[in-house]
Amino acid sequence: MTDTWRSGALVCAAVLQVLAGFVGGAGLWGESVGTVANSYPTLLLPAGAAFTIWSLIYAGFGALAIRQVVQRRRDVHRRTGWWLVAAGVLNATWILLFTNRLFLLAQLVIVGLLICLVCAALRLQPANGWADRLLLHIPVMVYLGWVAVATVAGAATTAAAFGAAPGITAAIVALALTGVGAALAVLRLPAVIGFAAAVCWALAWIAANTPTTWVQVTALAAIAAVALTAVIRIERRPNRSTIAWG
Repeated sequence: MTDTWRSGALVCAAVLQVLAGFVGGAGLWGESVGTVANSYPTLLLPAGAAFTIWSLIYAGFGALAIRQVVQRRRDVHRRTGWWLVAAGVLNATWILLFTNRLFLLAQLVIVGLLICLVCAALRLQPANGWADRLLLHIPVMVYLGWVAVATVAGAATTAAAFGAAPGITAAIVALALTGVGAALAVLRLPAVIGFAAAVCWALAWIAANTPTTWVQVTALAAIAAVALTAVIRIERRPNRSTIAWG
């Protein structure tokens, strides 16, 4: 019965995310996410095209949820399921808070979302073939990689909303720390490529959107650090496919 409740809750969380994303994107409850974010431009705001990754995240999360219904008794789903349910609920909550300009609450929620995704990622087990990689490991790791950078960008927006937008030095430090943190995470996480790709995607769109050369350079250096760390970790292990994809 517990497995049934968990798998059902995950499907509901997947649907809730999509509905909240639609509401937030269209500004049906409050303003749209884009309108609010652009009201407080910062040097760490990704260009609008970056947010197309949510389509991939939602599709992967939905596939993951459906597969867990079919395989609800697997230990890996028991280990990760409730953390992913919490992540889906927190993501939907963040959208509703952010679009109503409740920035401090929204920032606390996205930090909670990041924690839930880290816990889910660390509880993944070695994949049982490519189905596990495509329908569990990659969705979780891409989601985690994007939210890791979004948490930093959200903190900058929150600061800007209170009249303390980060200047050039603060933005450079934030990006450098993000790059270092993501590179260290690559050394620890069970599946490297999905996480690294999402982090690099987010950082690339920050570089594309910022008018400041040194912020661009720092973002590109962070991308290089994450990508190089991923390559080194994969190449130095005999089980390369497992390290790369889970």
